[in-house]
Amino acid sequence: MKKIGIDCRLAGTQHAGLGRYIENLIQHCIKETDIEWVLFFYNQRQAQTVLPGKIANVKRVYVPIKHYSVKEQLLLPWIFFKERLHLLHVPHFNIPWFYPGKILVTIHDLLWHEQRGSKVTTLPVWQYWFKYLAYRFTTWWAVKRAKTIFVPSQTVKQTLQHYFPKAENKVLVTPEGVGELYLQKITTSPDPNPEKILVYTGSLYPHKNISLVIQALALLPDFTLAIVSARNVFQDQLKAEIEQAQLENRVQFLGFLTDKELIKLYQRSFALVFPSLSEGFGLPGLEAMAVGLPVIASDIPVFHEIYGSSAAFFDPKSVAELVETIRTIAPSRKTLQEAGKKRVKQFDWNKMTKQTVTQYRAWL
Repeated sequence: MKKIGIDCRLAGTQHAGLGRYIENLIQHCIKETDIEWVLFFYNQRQAQTVLPGKIANVKRVYVPIKHYSVKEQLLLPWIFFKERLHLLHVPHFNIPWFYPGKILVTIHDLLWHEQRGSKVTTLPVWQYWFKYLAYRFTTWWAVKRAKTIFVPSQTVKQTLQHYFPKAENKVLVTPEGVGELYLQKITTSPDPNPEKILVYTGSLYPHKNISLVIQALALLPDFTLAIVSARNVFQDQLKAEIEQAQLENRVQFLGFLTDKELIKLYQRSFALVFPSLSEGFGLPGLEAMAVGLPVIASDIPVFHEIYGSSAAFFDPKSVAELVETIRTIAPSRKTLQEAGKKRVKQFDWNKMTKQTVTQYRAWL
């Protein structure tokens, strides 16, 4: 039986979109019972949360090594090598430099190729630039070593080809999907009288452009903002902005929410606001659409690719345009809800996994 390894250390919803991708990938992959799946989890707790129970064709290996670390580069190659894999899939750019075996990678975006400098980090300058150079080398090496490079959108493919034109023939677009809990809500009628809650779901890095929403909120006295983020990087800076705008009573930091909790929030809210300057896919928008929550998204290519005409778009550098979009969206809410639920059906984790496994088999 052929052995395929997948680095699952970042699996699970606490790791945002990347974690959802890995979790859904492995949950569907293991249905291919003629393959032995060797899954490298950070620890047993993570493994049991993501993939509970004993599964005949699955071997779990626990690797308590943090991503982006020196140990990752020094120890992981040997750990992977010991398993005598026929193929290794690293579902992020952070491949082990010295692993000699056959590798496939997923590159979700090239954000840090385009966003760099002291404004995009909370690290000391010297540490940031050291990590940045390591990132650039690791990404270059991943592109060079990979037999296939999976990307979630045509937009990311075009960006990858811009920076690495020689990689064109090994890039495959495998769009992500929407979880079953969200899909179950497609037939549910949304609340016709939602609370005036704007929701933002995601990290707080500068490219997420959440500051624009804070500025808009100051001009929308009837609205509140709920921020759902599992990560607290840049949270102090954002809280300072909120305090300066005297909006503390109208902004809630909800931290990490389970899918069930997030769905309940979406069902009673007015809209999801997605103001990013750059994204690789935009999964939160699709999940919101499945539940019936209208999406207000920045006018960038990847969102047009993924959402089509199912979202209301605004200039992500214009506070006035965001305010106007929020104020005028009410009459078109039902149209957006119906369009969103149709759009979501085009994205399927099972389809994505089949495309991925086809590539695995091609390289075995």
